[in-house]
Amino acid sequence: MIEVHNLSKDYGAKTVVNNLSFTVKKGEVLGFLGPNGAGKSTTMRMVTGFVSPTKGDAEICGVSVVDHPKEAKSHIGYLPESAPLYDDMTVTDFLKFCASMRGLAGKARREAIDAAVETCFLENVARQSIGTLSKGYRHRTCLAQALLHDPDVLILDEPTDGLDPNQKHEVRNLIKRLGETKAILFSTHILEEVDASCSRAVIIDQGQIVADGTPAELRAQSGTDSLHDLFRNLTTKETAAS
Repeated sequence: MIEVHNLSKDYGAKTVVNNLSFTVKKGEVLGFLGPNGAGKSTTMRMVTGFVSPTKGDAEICGVSVVDHPKEAKSHIGYLPESAPLYDDMTVTDFLKFCASMRGLAGKARREAIDAAVETCFLENVARQSIGTLSKGYRHRTCLAQALLHDPDVLILDEPTDGLDPNQKHEVRNLIKRLGETKAILFSTHILEEVDASCSRAVIIDQGQIVADGTPAELRAQSGTDSLHDLFRNLTTKETAAS
């Protein structure tokens, strides 16, 4: 459902993403791992059509993001890092606004909002102003807007960043459950997410893929059965050289 072909992004003389290619199939949850500055968010912004690639393309459900961005985006639910919210709106009003932007109206809009509220456990705060919510509930509200149109593909940028352990547990389980019927790509630098949510993971460093496999395969590559050891071995080249 997600096919990334030779994707690259340059900012001036600096190459942030360098010739990435990977796929995510239906029923697969792909963890996109890497240290800060590795190119995770830039890659996801290109895959969603938010940023244009310097080279390459991404296809969502067979539709080119470069050539047919509007159609490709219709298949995507996107949770960006630090997603914007309107603090003076209630949760329900915000979701109504987002659903309308997706072209939903009437009964279809009401049903989509009810489903997203239930999926993201927002019933207790549905009529509450977003500005009064805890960070965990704000995060769930952002995730709910990505689910309104029941997309085939979910792209989630750091979906558990800043959450407490209980909130992280809830979101990880939700991602795993949603991944049974959708293709999910989510970025993180928290290695525990791999075992908690992922059927497969890719590690990138300095804009390039340095490992790709199931959690068990990645642990086997480490030589110590440790994802932490593999991650450090593959992503500390720049630190070691400085």
